[in-house]
Amino acid sequence: MRIATWNVNSVRARLPRLVRWLERRQPDVVCLQETKVVDEEFPRADLEALGYHCTPFGQKTYNGVAILSREQPRDTSFGFPEEAEGAERRLVAASIGAVRVVSVYVPNGKDVEHPAYRAKLAWLERLREYLAETCAASAEVAVCGDFNVAPDERDVWDVELWRGRILFSDPERAAFQALLAAGFVDTFRLHHPEGGLYTWWDYRQGAFHRGWGLRIDHILASRALADRCVAASIDRDERKGEQPSDHAPLLAEFTAPAARVDAN
Repeated sequence: MRIATWNVNSVRARLPRLVRWLERRQPDVVCLQETKVVDEEFPRADLEALGYHCTPFGQKTYNGVAILSREQPRDTSFGFPEEAEGAERRLVAASIGAVRVVSVYVPNGKDVEHPAYRAKLAWLERLREYLAETCAASAEVAVCGDFNVAPDERDVWDVELWRGRILFSDPERAAFQALLAAGFVDTFRLHHPEGGLYTWWDYRQGAFHRGWGLRIDHILASRALADRCVAASIDRDERKGEQPSDHAPLLAEFTAPAARVDAN
């Protein structure tokens, strides 16, 4: 099973690239963020033509998440249970085969002195609570998306420049570690302990070509699922070329679960 996550920064603007990438990489499940489109205008037909079921949860101009899956999704849910109808659309979940998949777009936070920063920390804490409430400890769960957090010093191109700033502040990193402590594993780090591998580069100042990146997109797997993770990679080439997203896709591959043997 190949699971991917990609902040496409507008699914309609990036649709030709997304279609070509899906044809090339053939993921079984894709979590999208920043789709920036209401559900009625989500490019469902183009993606269904490639064999994907679409579970979007979007809004006009901002935010928006979606899950694309080869298998029919089950038990879909949208947002946190207590959210008001007009809340920002940042979380969608569905069961795909034996795996519970959650696509998240964590708030950016703007600046550590901005009220949005405190809201971001509260959102991350609510995500931890939501996962504890909705996913059994023994379940196979993948939480995928743009977390807007670089977990440690290996994940930023200039540690001293970024230290204490948004995306790399200690409270944000602690909130990310709390997710791991709650029973999740950073699948990319299972296979890539080295630094200097990033998923996001600013559009400004030629950041991509200068290597000025951050690793802020993640696929977190519950321990039961992480035990089957055999590979992880960043599709860096998707940040190149015409009209790229400022994020590159992240992929993780999992072996099939062991066959169950019933005693006679």
